[in-house]
Amino acid sequence: MDETIDLGVPRGVLESLPDEDDGARQDMHRAVAGYEAALESAFEAAADEGEAAGAAVDLLEHLEDRMETYDDFVPELRAWGQSPIYAIAWRNLCAELAAQVYEVEWLAERIDRERNFRMVDDGIRFG
Repeated sequence: MDETIDLGVPRGVLESLPDEDDGARQDMHRAVAGYEAALESAFEAAADEGEAAGAAVDLLEHLEDRMETYDDFVPELRAWGQSPIYAIAWRNLCAELAAQVYEVEWLAERIDRERNFRMVDDGIRFG
Protein backbone atom coordinates (compact mmCIF):
# COMPACT_ATOMS: atom_id res chain seq x y z
CA MET A 1 0.00 0.00 0.00
CA ASP A 2 1.21 3.46 -0.77
CA GLU A 3 -1.09 5.67 1.27
CA THR A 4 0.09 8.77 3.07
CA ILE A 5 -1.38 10.69 5.94
CA ASP A 6 -0.74 14.26 6.95
CA LEU A 7 -0.97 14.94 10.67
CA GLY A 8 -0.25 18.28 12.26
CA VAL A 9 -0.35 20.17 15.52
CA PRO A 10 -3.41 22.44 15.43
CA ARG A 11 -2.77 26.13 15.99
CA GLY A 12 -5.31 26.21 18.84
CA VAL A 13 -3.35 23.63 20.80
CA LEU A 14 -0.11 25.55 20.31
CA GLU A 15 -1.78 28.82 21.29
CA SER A 16 -3.00 27.27 24.54
CA LEU A 17 0.59 26.84 25.72
CA PRO A 18 2.44 29.58 27.61
CA ASP A 19 4.23 31.92 25.20
CA GLU A 20 7.65 31.38 26.74
CA ASP A 21 7.61 27.60 26.37
CA ASP A 22 8.97 26.67 22.96
CA GLY A 23 10.14 23.31 24.31
CA ALA A 24 6.57 22.00 24.67
CA ARG A 25 5.77 23.16 21.14
CA GLN A 26 8.81 21.37 19.77
CA ASP A 27 7.91 18.24 21.76
CA MET A 28 4.43 18.26 20.24
CA HIS A 29 5.78 18.64 16.72
CA ARG A 30 8.22 15.77 17.30
CA ALA A 31 5.49 13.56 18.75
CA VAL A 32 3.18 14.23 15.80
CA ALA A 33 5.99 13.58 13.32
CA GLY A 34 6.68 10.28 15.08
CA TYR A 35 3.03 9.22 14.97
CA GLU A 36 2.83 10.17 11.31
CA ALA A 37 6.01 8.28 10.42
CA ALA A 38 4.89 5.18 12.32
CA LEU A 39 1.50 5.23 10.64
CA GLU A 40 2.96 5.70 7.16
CA SER A 41 5.43 2.89 7.81
CA ALA A 42 2.57 0.63 8.86
CA PHE A 43 0.63 1.63 5.74
CA GLU A 44 3.59 0.73 3.53
CA ALA A 45 3.94 -2.65 5.23
CA ALA A 46 0.20 -3.38 5.04
CA ALA A 47 -0.94 -5.90 2.46
CA ASP A 48 -4.31 -4.21 2.03
CA GLU A 49 -6.46 -1.36 3.29
CA GLY A 50 -7.85 -3.57 6.06
CA GLU A 51 -4.39 -4.01 7.57
CA ALA A 52 -3.76 -0.30 7.17
CA ALA A 53 -6.99 0.42 9.03
CA GLY A 54 -5.80 -1.93 11.77
CA ALA A 55 -2.68 0.19 12.19
CA ALA A 56 -4.81 3.33 12.30
CA VAL A 57 -7.03 1.78 14.98
CA ASP A 58 -3.93 0.86 16.99
CA LEU A 59 -2.90 4.51 16.87
CA LEU A 60 -6.40 5.69 17.77
CA GLU A 61 -6.50 3.36 20.77
CA HIS A 62 -3.09 4.65 21.87
CA LEU A 63 -4.26 8.25 21.54
CA GLU A 64 -7.43 7.50 23.48
CA ASP A 65 -5.40 5.91 26.29
CA ARG A 66 -3.15 8.98 26.37
CA MET A 67 -6.19 11.28 26.51
CA GLU A 68 -7.49 9.40 29.55
CA THR A 69 -4.09 9.61 31.22
CA TYR A 70 -3.83 13.35 30.65
CA ASP A 71 -7.42 13.79 31.82
CA ASP A 72 -6.51 12.01 35.05
CA PHE A 73 -3.58 14.40 35.56
CA VAL A 74 -5.75 17.54 35.49
CA PRO A 75 -7.47 17.16 38.90
CA GLU A 76 -4.26 15.84 40.47
CA LEU A 77 -2.29 18.85 39.27
CA ARG A 78 -4.99 21.23 40.48
CA ALA A 79 -5.07 19.48 43.86
CA TRP A 80 -1.35 20.11 44.22
CA GLY A 81 -1.72 23.75 43.20
CA GLN A 82 -0.09 23.22 39.82
CA SER A 83 -1.30 24.45 36.47
CA PRO A 84 -2.82 21.68 34.35
CA ILE A 85 -2.25 23.61 31.11
CA TYR A 86 0.27 21.11 29.71
CA ALA A 87 -1.89 18.08 30.52
CA ILE A 88 -4.87 19.81 28.91
CA ALA A 89 -2.84 20.79 25.83
CA TRP A 90 -1.52 17.24 25.36
CA ARG A 91 -4.98 15.77 25.88
CA ASN A 92 -6.37 18.16 23.28
CA LEU A 93 -3.54 17.30 20.90
CA CYS A 94 -4.39 13.59 21.17
CA ALA A 95 -8.07 14.34 20.50
CA GLU A 96 -7.20 16.50 17.50
CA LEU A 97 -4.88 13.84 16.06
CA ALA A 98 -7.60 11.20 16.41
CA ALA A 99 -9.99 13.51 14.55
CA GLN A 100 -7.37 14.05 11.82
CA VAL A 101 -7.02 10.30 11.32
CA TYR A 102 -10.80 9.99 10.95
CA GLU A 103 -10.76 12.79 8.35
CA VAL A 104 -8.72 10.65 5.94
CA GLU A 105 -11.43 9.71 3.47
CA TRP A 106 -10.29 6.21 2.54
CA LEU A 107 -9.70 5.29 6.21
CA ALA A 108 -12.84 6.45 8.02
CA GLU A 109 -15.18 3.62 7.04
CA ARG A 110 -12.47 0.99 7.36
CA ILE A 111 -11.60 2.23 10.85
CA ASP A 112 -15.20 1.75 11.95
CA ARG A 113 -15.23 -1.76 10.48
CA GLU A 114 -11.97 -2.65 12.22
CA ARG A 115 -13.22 -1.31 15.55
CA ASN A 116 -16.46 -3.26 15.22
CA PHE A 117 -14.50 -6.38 14.33
CA ARG A 118 -12.27 -5.97 17.39
CA MET A 119 -15.26 -5.40 19.64
CA VAL A 120 -16.95 -8.57 18.40
CA ASP A 121 -13.69 -10.52 18.50
CA ASP A 122 -13.04 -9.43 22.10
CA GLY A 123 -16.63 -10.25 23.03
CA ILE A 124 -16.30 -13.75 21.60
CA ARG A 125 -12.95 -14.39 23.31
CA PHE A 126 -13.89 -12.89 26.67
CA GLY A 127 -17.61 -13.60 26.68
